[in-house]
Amino acid sequence: MTYRRGMLSDFFEGVAVKKLTLVETVSPKSNQHEIQGTKALRAMFGDADRKSIPTRFIWLNDENEGLSEDGFISWSNVRKGRPRAAEYHLYYSGNIVTEAMKPGDALFLALRRDGTAMVVVVPLDSTIQSQLLWLFGIDEQPELAFAFRQITGDDSARLDFAARYVLDELGIDLEEPEVDAIDPLIARFGTTFPPTREFSAFARQTLRDVSPLDDPDAALFAWMEREELLFRRLERHIIAEQLSVVADNRNALVEGVLSLSMQLHQRRRSRAGRALENHFETIVEAHDLQYARGAETENRNKPDFLFPGTAEYADLAFPADRLTMLGVKFTLKDRWRQVLAEANRIPEKHLLTFEPGISAHQTEQIAASRLQLVIPRAIHSTFTPAQQAGLIDVRDFLRLVRERQAG
Repeated sequence: MTYRRGMLSDFFEGVAVKKLTLVETVSPKSNQHEIQGTKALRAMFGDADRKSIPTRFIWLNDENEGLSEDGFISWSNVRKGRPRAAEYHLYYSGNIVTEAMKPGDALFLALRRDGTAMVVVVPLDSTIQSQLLWLFGIDEQPELAFAFRQITGDDSARLDFAARYVLDELGIDLEEPEVDAIDPLIARFGTTFPPTREFSAFARQTLRDVSPLDDPDAALFAWMEREELLFRRLERHIIAEQLSVVADNRNALVEGVLSLSMQLHQRRRSRAGRALENHFETIVEAHDLQYARGAETENRNKPDFLFPGTAEYADLAFPADRLTMLGVKFTLKDRWRQVLAEANRIPEKHLLTFEPGISAHQTEQIAASRLQLVIPRAIHSTFTPAQQAGLIDVRDFLRLVRERQAG
């Protein structure tokens, strides 16, 4: 489903989260397909019965794996018309997602503005759990009882790049309001996807007032956000053109939609990684730092960025403490551990990523591997205060490289 770009309250009414118990999951020991109602769920659904609410079930983990299926949930008072106190239950339809969930998983139940619902199941203490808690503004970790948060018009914070990243994981695509902006894109690139480097340069040209020297963190964030907006507008236009060719053939249309949906997420993430390298390179050049991009080190490894360069790295007389290596991964699902082997002369490595809300467990693993995360300043708020103490931003990283190059 596509929504206009705006506020979280535009399309969610409320969300509840809990840790699943054995009796709430489908297993050989339990096949009840229900969750007992609580005060939190009554705050979400009210006291009236609500039957067969159309629901999207989603299961996600931190390894780019996911399942989804449409079904329904029903909310009802099982003691309606009886003298005893009301007892509410939430029933759910069985599907591939409910078959995959297990005790201890975190369950997010969100009610949409259009009357439908979303059930998202994720592993406890995972990065995707941290991201969803941040997105919905829930401070508590999932417990056995539901924690509920109503999403009102007060939730007026604009859905920025980090929030849209999480929504994209849920398959929610926000519609762009500036429909006229597609015209210069088509005039420049036609109806084909241009090389990423060329598209990145075009995105930067549309933001003339952004200064990579004054605020490199803000510049990188703004450029990435602008490129994402422009790319999705062009992508939507190209997809519409492709589907119009097979619009009269129902079978071909269905196959085309399925094929495009599988390609969509992968293409966006792949291009985002290359775009992040392109924009960061522009910032490095603006700061007049020596560097090599994609230089080969040991065992044919190729770090994304090597400072000051290939010759210095190859010269064993050059002090190792003046060398710096930076890996660039748009998300940490891109196998962050591979960065550890890309420059043996540099024991403490750096990794630039745009992934918000990485779990505490994973940031601890990364720190223990002597890998320093570089996170744009605007994304720091998606981490806990304790995690933020271990992060550096783009400005900090550039200062470190400059000091090392100055000797």
